[in-house]
Amino acid sequence: MKLTTKSEYAIRALLDLARATCSRGCRISEISARSRIPKKYLEHILLRLKGAGIVRSKVGLGGYYVLARPASDIRLGEVVRLMDGPLAPVACASVTAYRPCDKCPDERSCGLRTVWREVRNAIAAILDSTTIADVIQRSHQLQYRPGPVYQI
Repeated sequence: MKLTTKSEYAIRALLDLARATCSRGCRISEISARSRIPKKYLEHILLRLKGAGIVRSKVGLGGYYVLARPASDIRLGEVVRLMDGPLAPVACASVTAYRPCDKCPDERSCGLRTVWREVRNAIAAILDSTTIADVIQRSHQLQYRPGPVYQI
């Protein structure tokens, strides 16, 4: 599993929408500028998120995007899978896109496959238990954490 720019940008756009103070939703140009995501790329990402029911939009002049669900209900794992596909680093360790390994003589006794499954499980555990709201909360905690106190 490799986290692509699509996943990174999708998560950044969702974070922007969750933090947004736009009263009726945010325009693509606003999200693009604040999140530093190329506008054309962002359009494709938001359409995919809309198709999955993560965001909703109003099209036309004055069109905008908003979260379709609370930030606390949008898990990073859902977004990454939507954008990049399965979380497993190899197909034989995947739950949703399993394919037998063509290089392994006996998959049932392959020690390496067990490692790849542990990697997949660890990634899934973190991403599936972390929401957009959690990331925002972490940002706030980091922002307001007092720096080191030095004795003079």
